[in-house]
Amino acid sequence: MIPLQDESRRPSRFPIVTAFIIVVNVLAFVLEIMNGDRIVVRWSVVPADIVAGRHLVTILTAMFMHASWSHILGNMVFLWAFGPEIEDAMTSRRYLVFYLAGGLVAMLAQVAADPGSMVPNLGASGAIAAVMGAFLITYPRDQIRTLLIFGLFVRVAFIPAAVLIGFWFLIQLLNLGVVADVQSSGVAYLAHIGGIVFGAATARFFEVRRPVGEQ
Repeated sequence: MIPLQDESRRPSRFPIVTAFIIVVNVLAFVLEIMNGDRIVVRWSVVPADIVAGRHLVTILTAMFMHASWSHILGNMVFLWAFGPEIEDAMTSRRYLVFYLAGGLVAMLAQVAADPGSMVPNLGASGAIAAVMGAFLITYPRDQIRTLLIFGLFVRVAFIPAAVLIGFWFLIQLLNLGVVADVQSSGVAYLAHIGGIVFGAATARFFEVRRPVGEQ
């Protein structure tokens, strides 16, 4: 299931922060392609280093790095599907703080899960999971235009946000999948669980308004 956009509402203004985050992620990925593994190893989160108090800045930088084209495309599609409405509800500045905090919590959840690991962790999935958690609490009945792919069968359906995000969360609990499948590159399901729980728990504290047409 690939979410495309919220069909129940539109943000009242252009989601400048969501767009900016996507641009930063793309630029970071271009730098990765140009510099190879060296930049990935240097700026990804290595849990053992964080526990030892080394390279703490990577908790931030790793949020904007990706392991492959499929990784970044999958993450950015999910962000564009859910981010604009949450940015609108929080205002741009609050949303940026929320997004970064969600990514921080997600990364720390993964570090706590395997503190001795030397495997580099990277990706925006944890922060995007926080956005999804906020969407689940704020607009659970919104209809999400979703691309369904089952082998050769492809169709577009409208799925309630609570069902779509709830199913995604269940998959994380079962450790059967992620926003973009990069388990071998050090992005693990606990980061997504940490992110979505943070988003659901704190969304109301960041929101300041609701767009017209809220359900």
